[in-house]
Amino acid sequence: MGFPFPPGTDEDTPFFVISVAAQLSGLHAQTLRSYDRMGLVSPGRTTGGGRRYSMRDIVLLREVQRLSQDEGVNLAGIKRIIDLENQVDALRSRVAELQQELAQALAAADSTAAAVHASYRRDLVPIRQETALVVWKPKPRK
Repeated sequence: MGFPFPPGTDEDTPFFVISVAAQLSGLHAQTLRSYDRMGLVSPGRTTGGGRRYSMRDIVLLREVQRLSQDEGVNLAGIKRIIDLENQVDALRSRVAELQQELAQALAAADSTAAAVHASYRRDLVPIRQETALVVWKPKPRK
């Protein structure tokens, strides 16, 4: 995002008070409070209950504003879009976890198969071969 974060913080660290978040997002502070009540953007809270917005929240506020003003999407639609995007993100993370688990399981199976194969005896084992010839004769019909 190009924002220099203080040491020990990242884009998810809530540290902007509502007035600063409003200024950064280009929205009125009361609009931010409304979005919080509606569940569109849920900032962190201080122990005293004050809202603290992260850089990710600021980006989301800007996106809500863009969808509302430029695209004409109502707030209920925006909430649904945000919820679906969050679900997609969660599912992508889960898929990545499962792919990693699968890769580990395949590596373990390959390792086990190699160990079993290495334990096979490599010497020749004599096989008894039958040389008897069986001749079939049909029963005479009566």
